[in-house]
Amino acid sequence: MSRPNTYSINSAAEDENEDNEPLIKNDAVPPWCCSARLNLAVLMFLGFGMVYALRVNLSVAMVAMVNTTDPEPVVNHSNNRACPQPSGFNNTSDTLVQPEGTPQYPWDSETQGWLLGAFFFGYLFTQIPGGYLSGHYGGKCFLGLGVLGTAALTLLTPLAARWGPYWLFGLRALEGFGEGVTFPAMMAMWARWAPPLERSRLMTLAGSGGNFGAFVALPLTGYLCETLGWPNMFYLFGGAGCLWAVFWFIFVSDDPRTHRRISKEERDYIINSIGPQGTGHGWAVPVLSMLLSIPLWTIIITQMCSNWSYYTLLTSLPSYMDIILHFDLKSNGFLSALPYLGAWWLAIILGVVADAFIEKRVFSVTIVRKIFTFVGMMLPAAFLVAVCYAGCNHILAVTFLTLSTTTGGASASGVYINQIDIAPRYAGFLLGITNTFGTIPGVIAPIVTGYFTENHTLAGWRKVFWVAAGFNIGGALIFCIFGSGKLQPWAHTEEERAETERRRSRTISQ
Repeated sequence: MSRPNTYSINSAAEDENEDNEPLIKNDAVPPWCCSARLNLAVLMFLGFGMVYALRVNLSVAMVAMVNTTDPEPVVNHSNNRACPQPSGFNNTSDTLVQPEGTPQYPWDSETQGWLLGAFFFGYLFTQIPGGYLSGHYGGKCFLGLGVLGTAALTLLTPLAARWGPYWLFGLRALEGFGEGVTFPAMMAMWARWAPPLERSRLMTLAGSGGNFGAFVALPLTGYLCETLGWPNMFYLFGGAGCLWAVFWFIFVSDDPRTHRRISKEERDYIINSIGPQGTGHGWAVPVLSMLLSIPLWTIIITQMCSNWSYYTLLTSLPSYMDIILHFDLKSNGFLSALPYLGAWWLAIILGVVADAFIEKRVFSVTIVRKIFTFVGMMLPAAFLVAVCYAGCNHILAVTFLTLSTTTGGASASGVYINQIDIAPRYAGFLLGITNTFGTIPGVIAPIVTGYFTENHTLAGWRKVFWVAAGFNIGGALIFCIFGSGKLQPWAHTEEERAETERRRSRTISQ
């Protein structure tokens, strides 16, 4: 297809410097409102809301599923209660009332830690295959089936819990196995759908559905557990995920070329602005070049560091609210969710700001990614350290935890979309690689948290927050030193390489 009035930011540059490339020149950019690309972002937003709701519901439900937090606690001789109950709250966390007949189980802190981490054992194994296949075939089916399969398995949670912790561990691992393909599939789809100057806002809108899902699911889980009993909560969440899948398969297409309701103007705009990078990568991928790529390893290490603190709070914050701060289940759910409300809005707002910086050429792509990664990791680290010194001050502790996760939303326009900068056509596969490594903290962090907090003391939780803050600081520094937003040489298509050679020939002849 001809590209008369456009120039793709993904095209190979004459001087091999993507940060100095001319940006897209287009006389008429199709409006965002009611566009096919915005509709895709909204459906992804809702889908990832379901993904995170299905992922985190066990974190709050665990408080209701066990008959005590720890049936045989080790006595802390210095202080049997780490903190006093907060004033102004109807605290009933020690005598949770659920509908009559709701089952409860005698799981200790270690068992709970393994169950909360079980999801990530399965999540590890489908990231890379999901990204590879999504990059070749398209991500629609993989994302849709990933959510649908997880939702269907969620319906079996009460049965698995009744059979025992080993069955529940296996079921949660299978749910992770299904969800593992979702984020790589999303990245593969945006490689074909997101114009370069709209990447930050589209991808942060879609990805912020995770924070929205956590914000809604955490308090709703607490409310449903107290009013309907925890088994019915899993039935409702699983049913909602199945319903979302119906709309996904009806309204979404892998590629703008095959979308039935997209306008010709929008289709041409997307295809022309993305250029050759908006096609599938085929069966062959430059694995050796990827393994030797410093920018890719920088993303991997940075995401592992960032995810340690994120998954620590995602899986363990409800337990901290219950055991240390002694909030009742409803208050626990709301306060555990509050940080994700801030992260959701901040990610969306800063996605627009990041695109504006790139479009107006205020900063290069590399600088923009580094700025938002630095802010999105250093500020959360500072607030986690502050939590350590908040002690039993409930207001300060909740405020600092909220600010930590909220400011972490800035990194959504940084390292978390950097894969599509360095290699758009391989973005799904790269996300599979980076998310595989980035999921390791999701496996280890809940277990480490359980080890540190087995005595339910403030000192144990301080260790949890200090370790998370340390990982954040290290990751931010590594990305600022080694990160890049340039299209890597091994990611160029044959068409782009030929175009580069033609330009060089013209330059020499002149």
